[in-house]
Amino acid sequence: MAGSGGSPPVVIGVDIGTTSTKAVAYDTTGRQLATNSAGYPLGEPQPGYAEQDPQRILDAVVTSIRATLAELDRPVAGLSFSSAMHSLIGLDGDGDLLTPSITWADSRASRQAERLRAVPSGLALHRRTGTPIHPMAPLPKLLWFAEQQPALFAEVAHWVGIKDWVLLRLCGMLVTDHSIASGTGLMDIYRLDWDTEALAIAGIGAQKLPQLVSTTTVLPRLTADAAAATGLPERTPVVVGAGDGPLANLGLGAVHPGMVACSIGTSGAMRVMVERPGVDPLGGVFCYALTEERWVVGGAINNGGIVLDWAGDALAPDLGARAADELVALAARAPVGSGGLIMLPYLLSERAPHWSALPRGAYVGLTHGHRREHLIRSAIEGVCQQLALVLASVRSAGNEVREVRASGGFARSGLWRQILADALGVSVAFPAEHEGSSFGAALLGMQALGLIPSIDVAADLVRIEEIIRPDPAAAATYATLLPLFAELYDALVPTFTSLRRLAPGLPPEPTPAPPPM
Repeated sequence: MAGSGGSPPVVIGVDIGTTSTKAVAYDTTGRQLATNSAGYPLGEPQPGYAEQDPQRILDAVVTSIRATLAELDRPVAGLSFSSAMHSLIGLDGDGDLLTPSITWADSRASRQAERLRAVPSGLALHRRTGTPIHPMAPLPKLLWFAEQQPALFAEVAHWVGIKDWVLLRLCGMLVTDHSIASGTGLMDIYRLDWDTEALAIAGIGAQKLPQLVSTTTVLPRLTADAAAATGLPERTPVVVGAGDGPLANLGLGAVHPGMVACSIGTSGAMRVMVERPGVDPLGGVFCYALTEERWVVGGAINNGGIVLDWAGDALAPDLGARAADELVALAARAPVGSGGLIMLPYLLSERAPHWSALPRGAYVGLTHGHRREHLIRSAIEGVCQQLALVLASVRSAGNEVREVRASGGFARSGLWRQILADALGVSVAFPAEHEGSSFGAALLGMQALGLIPSIDVAADLVRIEEIIRPDPAAAATYATLLPLFAELYDALVPTFTSLRRLAPGLPPEPTPAPPPM
């Protein structure tokens, strides 16, 4: 199908992230035509809180769309949306805001999550809903509101996510897609409907949640106000879209079973595409929808590139602005395995595969012979070993792993790339472009609008820049160290528990920037 003047049609993928929204225009050949973004703050009014003003996010969505539209020389066939998962917003009966957006990074519901995890029904709930019992999820957050702000909890007419609210303002319809809903802890991923037991635990009825729709649902028009604000015609179709994690797989071309998408920015994630929902027996991974026929199974970690940032601040403050490149150069001086030094990289409370706020960071095996290059390399190795644990959980859920595609800020470093491939024990492909979630949103939109036959074309549209294969000797070393890495976590749980009692005296945790979940 051709666009204006015979040119390929254009769809704008809008990715609502934790600290900015990006609007990127692509044509149906996969070519990026224009991109713009607008930022907003992540507020931390008190320790453990991570919230935002939804209106500022809506303003950023409008601003980025309008700016991208201004750079195009042809009409837009439609918009399609991606957003960070796990947010929660309370609305009154008129759809007006009663709460800020409580983001995935908010940990105020830690105690509620711990209570749910401690009962037998907690794991069963995880298996049914695909969402780990963790304070990031809306289910524990709803319990927090019910217990801590009961009057407000009773006043709320609708509980929604940030993308739901943006679409309400742009299109006048209150819906949520199966992908975002699969990250709430409230939807049965097998029936694609709200889970009765989860709703009972949360103390709400289904009428307080948006209507569930497919990720490829097309909202037929913008409101007059939204059209005027964005510069788009009112009849511009809007595809509801999905969560940023599943769409990142799509945007990297990891669309077939056995294809894994890995991202490492400040934090990190591993997700494999599957054709039917399910989690591992121990509840170490999540399962989120992309479409009714495609799902992603995987896990996100809080401690990614932020661990190397810490190493630079703590071990090499003299490097200043040169820290990133110089740190990697220092790490390259140390041998594989860092001379028997293991770092548990839990500088922030961790998610997959343990889903616990307990762990703390640790160096184990430190000797007089170790220098800062060993400590820095072992920090990088610790992050990659944590991702290897997530990949092991993905496999234990019955999933084949044939190929890994990776993106993120770390991908610019040859050492990071090699350590990741060695630690995972599989070849890792690095795409030339890294706009995963926005490209994924655009591709999903193109399928929904009938502009491409299937999202499977993504595998052919993504150009691979480099493939890194594991070094056999290094991979064998990391395979030997991985069980020790896992055992150390288990052995130190009592120590972590004791240290947590000292938490009021510890420095507050910074909020990690998210990977796509």
